[in-house]
Amino acid sequence: MFGEDLSTAIFIILDLILIESLLSVDNAAVLATMVMDLPKKFRNKALQYGIIGAYVFRGICLFFASYMVKILWLKALGGFYLAYITFNHFKKYFSEQKTEVEEMLEKRENWIYKITGGAIGIFWSTVILVEVMDLAFSIDNIFAAVAITNNIYIICIGVFIGILAMRFVAQSFVQLMETYSFLEDTAFAVIGILGLKLIVSAGVDYFATEEVRAIVNGHTADLIFSLITASFFFVPLLTSYFFNFPKKSVVKNDD
Repeated sequence: MFGEDLSTAIFIILDLILIESLLSVDNAAVLATMVMDLPKKFRNKALQYGIIGAYVFRGICLFFASYMVKILWLKALGGFYLAYITFNHFKKYFSEQKTEVEEMLEKRENWIYKITGGAIGIFWSTVILVEVMDLAFSIDNIFAAVAITNNIYIICIGVFIGILAMRFVAQSFVQLMETYSFLEDTAFAVIGILGLKLIVSAGVDYFATEEVRAIVNGHTADLIFSLITASFFFVPLLTSYFFNFPKKSVVKNDD
């Protein structure tokens, strides 16, 4: 089923769960922000639609993932896409220009919201924007998963658990990211690395010899890469916890 030894499969699944959970938390945080201007009685309902949309779109993307792992140009395209969203995230440090997510959050300036708002009302216009964001995040998640491993069974297990994480442990991850705000940048750095891996993998599959492909796309390489990406999260967490480097965020008390 897994096509590789059990220990390697477990490490890859754990790595997938970590990455998918962090991306899902980012998804959940954006959705929560988008519904905040709705009347309180409608917020939970809009969020429920958002959660359902996340499940549906990730399920659809999982179906296409089985084809994506076999199509070289699509893997390369996915790699460039991940590299692009990483660049789009970090450009805020070098430019005053808003990121695409920040622009989407300014709902009343968004063209989708303007078109639908007058026709179907503020609530359903918000729901449509939420579903658009769900689709974008679902594509991000699947590309990231495919970058880690070509094994569709492992991808399905990792992404499915990530979906559950968005529903059941999102609040815990949000609190963690409030204390260790650098985790968001870390997550996008890992996304960029995953994008590079997809591009390299597609190039190796197309240009390299069978021996080189076996090494780059082999079980040992998958295990090493999973350990490296996991260390991107855990090493800064440990150094921040014990040595306050990177510095923890100052959590404001609402009282």
